[in-house]
Amino acid sequence: MDPAGGCPHAANAGLLAQGAVTSVILPGEVEGMAVLGHDALREFLSHPDVAKNARHFAALQDGAIADGWPLRTFATVPGMTTADGADHRRLRSLVSMAFTARRVEELRPRVLALTTSLLDGLEGAAVDGVVDLRAHFALPLPMGVICELLGVDEEHQDRLHQLSNKIVSTDIAPAEAMAANREMVEVLGTLAATRAGRPGDDLTSALTAAREEDGDRLGPHELIGTLMLTIIAGHETTLNLISNAVRALCAHRDQLALVRSGGAAWSDVVEETLRWDSPVSYFPFRYPTADLTLDGTLIPKGTPVLAGYSAAGRDPKAHGPDAERFDITREGGARHLSLGHGAHYCMGAPLARMEATLALEELFARFPDLDLAVPEADLPRHASFVGNGVDRLPVRLHG
Repeated sequence: MDPAGGCPHAANAGLLAQGAVTSVILPGEVEGMAVLGHDALREFLSHPDVAKNARHFAALQDGAIADGWPLRTFATVPGMTTADGADHRRLRSLVSMAFTARRVEELRPRVLALTTSLLDGLEGAAVDGVVDLRAHFALPLPMGVICELLGVDEEHQDRLHQLSNKIVSTDIAPAEAMAANREMVEVLGTLAATRAGRPGDDLTSALTAAREEDGDRLGPHELIGTLMLTIIAGHETTLNLISNAVRALCAHRDQLALVRSGGAAWSDVVEETLRWDSPVSYFPFRYPTADLTLDGTLIPKGTPVLAGYSAAGRDPKAHGPDAERFDITREGGARHLSLGHGAHYCMGAPLARMEATLALEELFARFPDLDLAVPEADLPRHASFVGNGVDRLPVRLHG
C-alpha cells in the first residue's frame, strides 16, 4: 500500500482483475491483506469468524508493531471500531442516542442554517472568483455539526481537524503520529472534564454521565476513544463525500443538469458518489479468528485485513461492465458498501446522507455554474490510503 495515498481507482482495477482478495504490504513492512470485491467484502464484513479487537492481531500481540506505527490507532483506540460482541453492543448503544432517525431529522434546520451561512461567506472568501470549497464549505459543515452534537467549543474545531487529519494519514512519521494521538487525548480529556463539571444537552455530557453513574458501562479510556472516533468519523467521511460529489458533478455536467432539472434526486447523487468514489478507500482493520478462505483465497488467522470500499464500489462483477461510469440514474439505484455492512454498519450514515444531500442541493442552487478552477489531475490528494479525498478543492463560483 502506498502510504502517500493518491487516487485509488487505477490500482484498484488492476487488483480486481486478479481477484477479490489480495495480499498487501502495509507501512513498516507489515504483512496484511485486503478484500476488494463487492460480494467478498459483504461476506467478510459480517462473517462470524472475523473480529475487530486487536487481541486477534497476531503481529501486534507478538510485539512486532512499533508504538509510532501510523495505523496503530486504528487497531488500538478503545471504542466501537475495536470492540466485538457484548462490548461492541454496549458502546454502540450509548452513542446511538445521538444518531436516531428522530434526532437526525431534528438537526435538519440547524444543518440547513449552517449550510446557508457558509454559502453566504463563499463570495467574500473568493479571490478573483475562486475559492477553496473544501476549506470554506465541505469541511466546516460536518465539523460544525459533529462538534455541536458533542458540545465542542468552536475555538477547538480547527485543531481537532488538524489532529484528525494526522491520525488518518498513512505516511506520517512515528514521532508525529504519537504526538498527534497524545494531543488528541489531552484535548478530549479536557472536553470531558469540562462537560462533567458543566453538563449540557450534548453527547459528551451524556456519555460522561453514563460513565459516572455506572462505571461498568463506560470506562475512562473508552470515553476518550469514543469521542475520538465520533469526531474523526463524524466529519472526515462527510467532508470527502461532499468534495467527491462536487468533483463528480463538475466532471459530468449532464448528470448535474439532470438532477437540477428534477430528472433525478440529490439523494441519487449522494448514493452514486458513495459507490463510485467512496469517501473511505481502505479501512483498517479486521482479523480472522481462524484461518478463513474467502473467494478461494486463504486469509490466515490473525492477519490484519483492510476493507477495500473504493475497489468494491467499482467492481464490475457486482455493478456491471459500466461500473467505472458515474451515473445517478443507475438501474436499481447505487448498490454499495461504503458505509459498511453488518454489526459495524456506520451509525452516522443517516446524518452523513442528510448533510451531503442538503449541502449539494443548496450549493448548486446558489452557484449553478460552479466548476473546478484547476484540472482534476492537479487537485492535491490527502496523504492516506484510508481516506479518499483531496486536500484542496479550488472552484470558480460562477463558471
